[in-house]
Amino acid sequence: MTKYEILYIINQDTTEEAKQIVVDKLESIVTNNGGTVESTDKWGTKKFAYPINYKTEGYYVLMNFEANEEVPALLDRQIVITEDVNRCMIIKK
Repeated sequence: MTKYEILYIINQDTTEEAKQIVVDKLESIVTNNGGTVESTDKWGTKKFAYPINYKTEGYYVLMNFEANEEVPALLDRQIVITEDVNRCMIIKK
């Protein structure tokens, strides 16, 4: 198992319940595929350095997890089809 870190940005105009649903969904992808979530830090709303999709703010979430090598691809695929997420970055620690 490898340690990873994912930072993703949720649209600011999304409701708090919908933000929590996105966080829970991504955590469940890790746990359902044999991984463990070490920590999930909700950084909250931050301003962007430049506009992304005509928006200037977003809700940042940082998740540290340990999983097999195919899990980051599953997370990336899920984020692409989720409309509430603007950007994400997955790195191997």
